[in-house]
Amino acid sequence: MEITLNMKFTKYIFVSFVTLIVISFIYWKFTNYEKGRIHYTTSEEFNDYWYSGEAEITSYQLLQARYGELRQGKATLIYVTEPFLKEKQVKPNNPNKRGITVLKLNTSKNFVTGIYPYHIMNSTFYPLSYQGHAIKIATSVTEWCGQAYTQLNNRNLFEITSHSYFENEADATYTLPKNILEDEIWAQIRVAPDKLPIGEQQIIPSLAYLRLKHIETKAFTAMCKVEKNKKSTTYSIHYPDLERTLAITFQSAFPYAIEEWEESYKSGFGKEAKIITSSAKKIKTIRTAYWEKNATSDVSLRDTLGL
Repeated sequence: MEITLNMKFTKYIFVSFVTLIVISFIYWKFTNYEKGRIHYTTSEEFNDYWYSGEAEITSYQLLQARYGELRQGKATLIYVTEPFLKEKQVKPNNPNKRGITVLKLNTSKNFVTGIYPYHIMNSTFYPLSYQGHAIKIATSVTEWCGQAYTQLNNRNLFEITSHSYFENEADATYTLPKNILEDEIWAQIRVAPDKLPIGEQQIIPSLAYLRLKHIETKAFTAMCKVEKNKKSTTYSIHYPDLERTLAITFQSAFPYAIEEWEESYKSGFGKEAKIITSSAKKIKTIRTAYWEKNATSDVSLRDTLGL
């Protein structure tokens, strides 16, 4: 009987030990996002520029391919640092609440197709405390036919939420293995352009592009390269299976401002579809706390930006 009790006690200790290990692992996995990551070391120049309490707003003259034609429009890139709750993956109501700092990029594209307008909005939240994937990406495409929305949350896997007015894209939630995100490249250029991925990579294309082309959200094989000269650097991504190329040109020196970009892919329907190159060229950059500029007297700032 004593032997039986000892065996039961040993079994109890073993099960308790294993349970403790499992609980500890789960806790570590979901609450310690930054452990084991390579941390960024930012310069005084970087901190002075990005922690000044202002956003960087740049306007661009846009030529956007849609339905087999180039459409004139305007694009805006808005970069700003802000606090971010890594578990809820939202901006905190209380800025003193425990979180991390992200570089947020809001990209806006506006153009007209015939009688009706398009508005494309993308928000990317890129961590500044460590080298890693964007924590969250949200993309919306709105026009007179309806609205489409895709959100990616970076947790244990990439968690995708998708909504559309098209039947076969209507409402979906699913996960993807982690790969490079094209949308995060625009933020990485501003933070660590020397660490941009080079060569053959698996990349999830821009969520806006996937929406416009009604393509499944997943990673595609891509070839990446950098061409650098004294004043500017061009980073390009080519997707052979998609027949698509994105080329982003930015300043070679800090703050690595984006000067222009080109995006080539097939646009149009059926046999009439052809490779067309969309492009955007910088108009103006200003730095301001735009969230405070909401009076009618502040409308003049849009004229400054050429919007």
